[in-house]
Amino acid sequence: MHGNHLLLEEPIRMASILEPSKRTVYPAMTKIVGTLGSKSRSVEIISDCLKAGLSVARIDFSWGDNEYHQETLDNLKTAIKSTKKLCAVMLDTVGPELQVVNKTDNPISLQADSLVILTPDQEKEATSNLLPINFTGLAKAVKKGDAIFIGQYLFTGSETTSVWLEVTEVHGEDVVCLIKNSATLAGSLFTLHVSQIRIDLPTLTDNDKKVISTWGVHNNIDFLSLSYTRHAEDVRQAREFISKLGDLTQTQIFAKIENTEGLTHFDEILQEADGIILSRGNLGIDLPPEKVFLFQKAAVYKCNMAGKPAVVTRVVDSMTENLRPTRAEATDVANAVLDGSDAILLGAETLRGLYPVETISTVGKICAEAEKVFNQDLYFKKTAKYVGEPMTHLESIASSAVRAAIMVKASVIICFTSSGRAARLIAKYRPTMPVISVVIPRLKTNQLRWTFTGAFEARQSLIVRSLFPMLADPRHPAESRNETNESILKVALDHGKASGLIKSHDRVVVCQKVGDASVVKIIELED
Repeated sequence: MHGNHLLLEEPIRMASILEPSKRTVYPAMTKIVGTLGSKSRSVEIISDCLKAGLSVARIDFSWGDNEYHQETLDNLKTAIKSTKKLCAVMLDTVGPELQVVNKTDNPISLQADSLVILTPDQEKEATSNLLPINFTGLAKAVKKGDAIFIGQYLFTGSETTSVWLEVTEVHGEDVVCLIKNSATLAGSLFTLHVSQIRIDLPTLTDNDKKVISTWGVHNNIDFLSLSYTRHAEDVRQAREFISKLGDLTQTQIFAKIENTEGLTHFDEILQEADGIILSRGNLGIDLPPEKVFLFQKAAVYKCNMAGKPAVVTRVVDSMTENLRPTRAEATDVANAVLDGSDAILLGAETLRGLYPVETISTVGKICAEAEKVFNQDLYFKKTAKYVGEPMTHLESIASSAVRAAIMVKASVIICFTSSGRAARLIAKYRPTMPVISVVIPRLKTNQLRWTFTGAFEARQSLIVRSLFPMLADPRHPAESRNETNESILKVALDHGKASGLIKSHDRVVVCQKVGDASVVKIIELED
């Protein structure tokens, strides 16, 4: 976490900043997770999003039913076929999210210094002085002086659509609050967040389980985003649940950290989860504003050292309604990259924002610029020191491949893998060039039928910084002979040439298994 993440080999000529950026094959090595919804669910828009750099489609079940999201996902599959751009799917659970229910959909105006009652009686109509909520235990959880937040700020960043409340007293199951700022709540659903208070609801709710076991199973989801993860046990329970759902045994679980409880148990959660999502919307409410950056840097550092993807949210809120991000937001995106983040997650910006395609494109460009000045040398030394000696065989091979690629100025690293682990370890050392992860399918059987695995592993690398997957011909087994490896390598090189990644006389570093040995070799291409 210490040291300068910004690479300044020599003082930057200010004039060079004005020079146009060179076009690259991939918009950026940092990945973009985009939430698909009302403004981004047509085949045309999704196709443009994929071309702009979208690599993981997030489906948020906080709103919309299975049928609505299925239609969106079917459109995504059509867009993938037409653009030939691979995209993974992430299902985002609702979790123990508290909500104000507004059945009439009429806007509710709340005036500062007046009182409002929060009641668990959802049959009552929402008004300026009475807000029904979907939780019966709020009165037992809060006390006088506690802060409660309601509104769309989590999604839009706009203070005028959000309200801060202070608990003044509790009457039975009702909670009486003082309104701290005037605001208008618009829509049928508003998130309610109680600062630093534990809500006694399961992390994986019955409704979440129903969605996962129906929609999730039907669509073979690649990632499960576990909202409001508070303990390592939450991840263990979720994994036990999906382990009984056929193909979902391969689904990766990303723990979403969004309150102080998750922060407190971060180390144990990281150990259990496949990746981490830093949900800065809720964290920004639970933590003092001046502490948010510190948690981000510490958490991303821990993810980097563990070799697990770190995803950062809430970066360009203003692009929900504007074509350009603010200066602070652009800097924030770059700093997330310099911190070592694997991916940027876009929520409202692509879900219902006016410019989903432009947002993805803009974020990608900022990421690409930050990657150019990422201090890889410092990062490499720090990671190797953290791993210590003796390194495991695979870790040694991965770090050697990255170091060799940088020393010989290779244009790409090509990694043969079947589980995806070798490619992820290479990505852990943050190479400055793309890594073509050649996933070699494995044959497996459940005694009723034979199937090839590999598609999951290929798609799951789409959330890891610098990894770009391609699926090898399943007729080549993972433990292949040398001549078979050479034929797959030729396909990978041809793919690199066709996409413009590799040119004549370029050097390429190849990491592959030959017999029982793992080999790193450097090849120089002829005309």
